[in-house]
Amino acid sequence: MRHYEITLIVHPDQSAQVGTMMEKYKEIITTDGGKIHREEDWGRKHLAYPIKKIYKAHYLMMNIECDQEMLDKLNYNFRFNDAILRNLIISKNKAITTPSIMIVNKDKDKEKGKS
Repeated sequence: MRHYEITLIVHPDQSAQVGTMMEKYKEIITTDGGKIHREEDWGRKHLAYPIKKIYKAHYLMMNIECDQEMLDKLNYNFRFNDAILRNLIISKNKAITTPSIMIVNKDKDKEKGKS
């Protein structure tokens, strides 16, 4: 099995359904023997450029371990889900379990706000 990093950009009107969407994708991965090493919800962020006249979107990221068949199944689900504006799947050499720079910076910003 190979390691992958998946980033999803979700329509901002669908932010309430993000939890349900993630549970569905986690179920697809784990039922066929895949593993989820890291999952992060980056929240709403400004897009670098508008997509379909949308200027903000909800970002999600997962690091998983799965085979090609499961990855194709996930990609198929991403393609036909209208809530997902864009998706990116990157192959990785090893499992990444440490928090991403987005989460680390988010935590630092929260700490600065408390001071």
